[in-house]
Amino acid sequence: MHFIVKVFPEIIIKSPPVRKRFIRQLRDNIRSQVVEVSSDIRVSRDWEKVELIASDAGLSDQEVAQREARVTEILAHTPGIGSFLKVLEFPLGDMHQNFEQVLACWQGRLVGKTFCVRVKRSGRHDFTSTDVERYIGGGLAQHTENAGVVLKKPDVTVRLEIKDDRLLVVSSLRRGLGGYPLGSQESVLSLISGGFDSTVSTYLTMKRGIRTHFCFFNLGGRQHEMGVKEVSYFLWNKYGVSHPVKFITVPFEGVVSEILQNVDNSYMGVVLKRMMMRAASQVAAELKLPALVTGESVAQVSSQTLPNLNVIDRVTDTLVLRPLVTMDKGEIIDISRHIGTETFAASMPEYCGVISVRPTTRAKLDKVVAVEEKFDFAVLEQAVQNKIVSDVRDLAESVMPEQPLDIVSSLPVGGVIIDIRHPDEEALKPLAVGDAEVLKIPFYTLNNALGQLEGEKRYYLYCDKGIMSQLHASHLVEDGQSNIGVYRPE
Repeated sequence: MHFIVKVFPEIIIKSPPVRKRFIRQLRDNIRSQVVEVSSDIRVSRDWEKVELIASDAGLSDQEVAQREARVTEILAHTPGIGSFLKVLEFPLGDMHQNFEQVLACWQGRLVGKTFCVRVKRSGRHDFTSTDVERYIGGGLAQHTENAGVVLKKPDVTVRLEIKDDRLLVVSSLRRGLGGYPLGSQESVLSLISGGFDSTVSTYLTMKRGIRTHFCFFNLGGRQHEMGVKEVSYFLWNKYGVSHPVKFITVPFEGVVSEILQNVDNSYMGVVLKRMMMRAASQVAAELKLPALVTGESVAQVSSQTLPNLNVIDRVTDTLVLRPLVTMDKGEIIDISRHIGTETFAASMPEYCGVISVRPTTRAKLDKVVAVEEKFDFAVLEQAVQNKIVSDVRDLAESVMPEQPLDIVSSLPVGGVIIDIRHPDEEALKPLAVGDAEVLKIPFYTLNNALGQLEGEKRYYLYCDKGIMSQLHASHLVEDGQSNIGVYRPE
């Protein structure tokens, strides 16, 4: 196995010390993830790329394919990667020997397609890159059922790299996530509600290399809290797993009650946002985080007009980042769909207890200050003091129902496993447990599918790390499903 990771182009134009630091961080991030796939994968770097190499000796074709698929999944979701190449490596021979290696790889993949050959070369050789392109391109034109050589915008580009005495044949090329390596920037605290906006804004900061912690204001609903914890874990596990982060829950029921009782109706939304900003700023200060992240977009709702945002921000000196500030809702939903959070957001329980009948869209600071004089700020201070700080890796334990979950490592007789992983994840590592029945029901269709299952059977949810399965099982047990457990093999 051999992958070449090309860094995000913006990294290449950095100064040499910054580029070196970014690429070193990217290497470390990749290394921390692929070690779970195999400890034999060597990860190295130079000034413009990272390479992953492992021997296939002793592995079956299926094991090789599964390992490559899992590494591909990791590289596709790691910030800082511009593109990555799967390559086949051969000793550099003469022109015809090199052509034969390329032909063996590409012969069946050029049928009916236009193509060209592109070569990158480093080292001392008695030929040029153009010489290789012409020889191998001519040979492929004669010995494959192609549609002709086209130098501009061909259907297929056959890419080769020659490095000293090595020939690297690029088998496939995939675009990466882009952005900067996670951990290359300062950390932030993201205010997350689980909807489209806050999940996308959180993803965008992670993509930019910012270690992003989660802050959830519980306005009065266990189902909402569990849903936010699920989507937060999903985001971290898919895009930020190289760096553990905190999940902070701030109980805001008392703050909501105080607003409902003592704040003028038209100002309730703005005041609630100001209270959240105050609390989040205190949490960020305690965690030594220099900035907050919100999912606000100008004029999307009444509290997000420019005058209202201006008034909201006056309560804090902490930098507030708004990645979505000029995005349309459709653009936000498209990104949500692309990153995998759309199904979470669409089904996220909402709490609508603080809704103004005629909300102001042009709040005046002096008016808001006067309104807040009726608010008991001891309630806000108590909420911040009662916050719960969890490691994102421990979220499953933080939402366990009062009735203990039935977690088994050996499947009981007659038990049925429900594999709740995303289909792409399940395909990378199929689950087989003897003769046991395994149902493939992705987490985002689980609630609807349960009504069609046989009620007398006992079902055990499964995912790779046991976190999502426990979170979903907790949901279901809380809702009265008595035939649900968790399967966690040793």
